[in-house]
Amino acid sequence: MKKIPVLVALIFFGVHLSAQDKKEVIKLSEPIVVTETYELYGDKIDTYETPRTLNETLSSDNENSSVVIKTSIKEVCEKKGCFFIAQEGDNAVRITFKDYGFFIPTDSQGKEVTIIGELTKKTLSEEQAKHYAEDAGKNSENIKGEQEEYSIVASTIILYKEKPKN
Repeated sequence: MKKIPVLVALIFFGVHLSAQDKKEVIKLSEPIVVTETYELYGDKIDTYETPRTLNETLSSDNENSSVVIKTSIKEVCEKKGCFFIAQEGDNAVRITFKDYGFFIPTDSQGKEVTIIGELTKKTLSEEQAKHYAEDAGKNSENIKGEQEEYSIVASTIILYKEKPKN
């Protein structure tokens, strides 16, 4: 008889720990187009130029220009999906959304994406850099001084759905 309360306690504790591991997905914007392969956020588009990779774009001095990039999402703002980081090798860029008009789901990390927007190089204050790090769920204590980063203000995001598992 003494084993039953212990067993119940262990099951409850295990369920509680398992529930804590799963982060709540926040989706503050609905896509404006949904297909079997992607969701489109932001401005609706019918055609766009052939996307380049992030590495190709940053190595060809496209600063302060319109870009179309196909890459993958490394990190997403965990609070509401209001920005994400795309990274290829040593090249990284922060993507925000035109007029703060849309967001992506917070579980988009690792997905492929096509970004249509304006590329710039920005200097962030230490305070801004720390704020961004905290929103991404990172430790901001090691950030000291101003930080330079590439940034894209996206007018359209095409978020590709995960490939089916075989």
